[in-house]
Amino acid sequence: MSRLADRLTARWWAGLFAAIALLASGAVIGIVGDAERSPSPTATLAAGSDSVAAVELRERLPRSDDSAAVVLFSRDSGALTEGDRAAIAERTAQLPGATGMPAVPSEDGTAALVVLPVDAADATAASDAVTEIRKVAKADLPQGLTAQVTGPAAVQADLAAVFDGANLRLLIATASIVAFLLVITYRSPVLWLIPLTVIGVADRVATVVATHTLHFFDIPWDESTTGILSVLVFGAGTDYALLLISRYRDELRRHEDRRRAMSAAMTRTAEAVVSSASTVVLGVLTLLLSAFPSTRGLGVASAVGIVVAAVFALLVLPAALVVFGRWVFWPKIPHVGEPALADRQSLWKRIGDVVAARPGTVIAVTIVGLLIASAGALGLRTGLSVSDQFLDKPEAISASERLAQSYPASSADPAVVVTTDDPQAVLAAVKGADGVTSARISNEGGGVTQIDAVLAGAPSSAEVQRAVTSLRSAVTDFDGTHVGGTEAVALDTADAATDDLRLILPIILVVVLIALMLLLRSIVAPVILVATVVGTYVASLGISWVLFTRVFGFERLDDTAPLYAFVFLVALGVDYNIFLVSRARQEAREHGVRQGMLRALAATGGVITSAGILLAAVFAVLGVLPLVVLAQVGVIICVGVLLDTLVVRTLLVPAIALVLGDRFWWPRQVSQSAPQPQAAPQPA
Repeated sequence: MSRLADRLTARWWAGLFAAIALLASGAVIGIVGDAERSPSPTATLAAGSDSVAAVELRERLPRSDDSAAVVLFSRDSGALTEGDRAAIAERTAQLPGATGMPAVPSEDGTAALVVLPVDAADATAASDAVTEIRKVAKADLPQGLTAQVTGPAAVQADLAAVFDGANLRLLIATASIVAFLLVITYRSPVLWLIPLTVIGVADRVATVVATHTLHFFDIPWDESTTGILSVLVFGAGTDYALLLISRYRDELRRHEDRRRAMSAAMTRTAEAVVSSASTVVLGVLTLLLSAFPSTRGLGVASAVGIVVAAVFALLVLPAALVVFGRWVFWPKIPHVGEPALADRQSLWKRIGDVVAARPGTVIAVTIVGLLIASAGALGLRTGLSVSDQFLDKPEAISASERLAQSYPASSADPAVVVTTDDPQAVLAAVKGADGVTSARISNEGGGVTQIDAVLAGAPSSAEVQRAVTSLRSAVTDFDGTHVGGTEAVALDTADAATDDLRLILPIILVVVLIALMLLLRSIVAPVILVATVVGTYVASLGISWVLFTRVFGFERLDDTAPLYAFVFLVALGVDYNIFLVSRARQEAREHGVRQGMLRALAATGGVITSAGILLAAVFAVLGVLPLVVLAQVGVIICVGVLLDTLVVRTLLVPAIALVLGDRFWWPRQVSQSAPQPQAAPQPA
């Protein structure tokens, strides 16, 4: 690394390398571009589930429509008039996909609905079809008569609309927050532009490389994958940049030659960044064990993003920075002879003195605090209904709620039974299942029959879940028969998410633990670091659950939120501890274990806190997307990163290290005997 650092920072070569890297990146972004995504109806469904089997069997039906849109006509108040019914009949005949069936009036006379088949093989097709249906249905209606479109196709279309331009908004918001925090951190009108430019380019390169990697291995991804990827690259890449620039500033106080200073900074920062990036990559790759194809895609994309961010932070950024002189730090330009961060009287040095004075008390207080915070997670509930998945209620959801006032709740979105067995026998079994109010054959051909079953109970209720279970039991003896639909998917998703959590949680802990043991060549320190990160995760869940229920009004977490939050918090939370202990190990070689940890805290306190606040803010930006699951994941990670940065890494880990001394690094010996003062010469 030392030889590479010398070469990258050499005169002429540094500028040439930075220019070539940025130009090549521009070519990759502009010429290669993102890979084409091939939407799959099963990408977000649990592999091997009954609902996936139902979707795959439906594809054998001769009609291309695999979803439905429901047009609901209703009056603002009171029953429909004769004029309303005539207008509805006329409009129904004009609707795309109309089969000649008349609108079905409600028993209370206040509404009428029309079910339309829709070819919704992907979100784009569903969106186009629903847009046309809404345009025709709402044109020139009588005064007081309204038309709304709901049903599975409309929900899919409104979900796609959430991401219409959302990734650009997310990118702008993320870059703006990073720029603002970099200006605050560096207090320089120029310096922040260099890391922001480098990381911004890295983000676009990561998206191109990640999508082509996913395409090559035939792993599906969706719009949220690239959105989370951008947040991750900006967050992790900026963290690495903060660490490098902080060390570079320190080295400029020791070396007159800025190139020599950057070479030293690169050499001493590389270990922490490579260790951190390796741990995060291994952590996120555990998502490959998920039952959900889109979650596997997120794991691969995140791993690619972290690698790209680390490469740009360790290679491109140093070359770009060293092209400029010390003046880029203006007005706080570092000069040779100024004390290093570890030797200055700073807030972090004073915190270290407090920790050193009473480490046992600090350990006890912080652990009790984490336990109290964790108590909030005891009542945690998961399982969002379809209507609860949006921060802003779209038309498909409001129409569904209005429909439920006049029709059985699942009329717009029935359970779907697909069979290759005797259709009449299966239909009879479906009608006899508990919780089924009505059923009919809606599509058949090619040896496959589709039966739509209207279920009793409100959407996502326990009553509907029991009805799905009863329906599956009723058809279990028929060959090639599967139950799908929104409620069945929700049930399978909840089961698969629980299985994912039980499988992936222990595996990621073992993977991260082994990685830390290999990187630190220690046993005790990795165990402590992983234990503190787990404690941070549980505490962040507790605090976030209180925020969700008392402040934001959420009644449940999305099924996948705990897993996403755990993977990213464990992987990223270990980052800051690696930054701290890597510096502590370096300082211990000269100053001993105790002073090494205190000097590391003083030296890295400011930069790690800045990095933590920045990463927390970046993940909080996920809230700009009006999807509850992303907002929930963003809040949990935001709270967890702040806890880890401000409490665990600042107080708990240093206190434990001080209490254990050399045993913290066991079996490795990291310290040398601290230099002893020379005795004064005796007079002759």
